[in-house]
Amino acid sequence: MEETSDALPAHRLVTWYRSVRRPLPWRETGDPYAIWVSETMLQQTRVETVIPYYHRFMTAFPTLTDLAAADEDDVLKLWQGLGYYSRARNLHQAAKDVVQNHGGGVPAQESALASLRGVGPYTRGALLSIAFGQPYPAVDGNVLRVMSRYLALDSPIETRTVQKAVYDKVRVWMETVPPSDLTQALMELGALVCLPRNPQCTACPLQNECLAAEQGRTAEIPVRRPKAPRKIVDVSALWLESPDGLWIKQRSREGLLGGLWQLPAVETERPAGVGPTPEEELRIVEKLYTQVATDWVASDRVAERKLEFVLIAQERHIFSHLEWYVRVWRPLLIEPGPPAIQNGEYAIGSYRCVPRCELDSLAVPRVYERVMQSILNRKG
Repeated sequence: MEETSDALPAHRLVTWYRSVRRPLPWRETGDPYAIWVSETMLQQTRVETVIPYYHRFMTAFPTLTDLAAADEDDVLKLWQGLGYYSRARNLHQAAKDVVQNHGGGVPAQESALASLRGVGPYTRGALLSIAFGQPYPAVDGNVLRVMSRYLALDSPIETRTVQKAVYDKVRVWMETVPPSDLTQALMELGALVCLPRNPQCTACPLQNECLAAEQGRTAEIPVRRPKAPRKIVDVSALWLESPDGLWIKQRSREGLLGGLWQLPAVETERPAGVGPTPEEELRIVEKLYTQVATDWVASDRVAERKLEFVLIAQERHIFSHLEWYVRVWRPLLIEPGPPAIQNGEYAIGSYRCVPRCELDSLAVPRVYERVMQSILNRKG
């Protein structure tokens, strides 16, 4: 391979990008806030999925000040379906921090960005390079794949050695071309050409210098550590409907699906291939019902009832690290059951009764949205 300076491949890459760049909505603005929103949404999410969410979000919260003033439930509702809801909560909290402590504008300093909740090295690099034109690499999975092949790095991309080598090379390139263009060019190359499988090497502007292509090793690189198997979780949920609406509960603000609304449920982790017997699950459901109903009526009235349940819906849902098996049960004997609304009181304990017509206004996990809709469609 002919010896070349660092400037040549970087210039070739940026020239290629300028000729093929997709007209994405966040590329049509120089607003750091809009770029921040887009980069947050794009983490582990495909571009075509993000575009409609981005438009709705920016319509609802056109400025950082608007987002900071919003109710978290409204933010989560607009995020519903994108997944990784901690991104939305972190972005919302960081917006409040910027308004309170940074004059209401996205900081252009790395140290200030690093102090914001949810703004890690990648997001800092993307904001500083794209929005402010500063030479800070934004290294995500796409960039690691592209540059690991370019440099023919044999260690797993999760290692500090590989990440530093990639960061350092991109940082050198940023001395020769505009950082904003280079960051977006690397993203575009990873999305369109240097694909995880079957990379389109003949269309790559870096093919003459790419060591993995020269060595015929693009299928071997990048190297990844083996993924841990997904945890299997059985979710036993209750359908408790009174004449006034459906009883639901808000998840803890922290953790998986934090702050979203769902049916009352118990989540039980289990080994793969070993599910609960029908008797075991019914005991779980009965215990859950007893706990829920005790919030409404005296415990001795709950204990005296003979409980029976019928399975009315089930759904499998896969997260990146979890596999949920959701089964929804309805009690056949509803006394003591969900109380009717009295004196306009729509909340008891941690539960809330929501009329059917208002369910769409709440942020609900996608898996619960599917099972609830299927049940409501059958009930008419």
